Amino acid sequence: MDNEEYQAPRAKARILYLGPVAPHWDVVWVGGDTKVVDDFRQRLLARLLMIPAHDPQFRRNRERVMRDAEREGITCTWDIDDPQ
Repeated sequence: MDNEEYQAPRAKARILYLGPVAPHWDVVWVGGDTKVVDDFRQRLLARLLMIPAHDPQFRRNRERVMRDAEREGITCTWDIDDPQ
């Protein structure tokens, strides 16, 4: 059994795919510490803003975003439904 204690998430965010025309992404605060989500939003947009969901680089950058969220204690949900 793992000896690490469960820690509640510091914040919750929803990541929205806005569509095929840049900017492609937005981050919406859902709960918790707004400063944590604002800082996370800046890092996420630096990685994903100009990359559409169908771009091969998106997969690598999404994994980096998820590791960043885990490190920061942010629970994320992704809304990638293409609006078209």
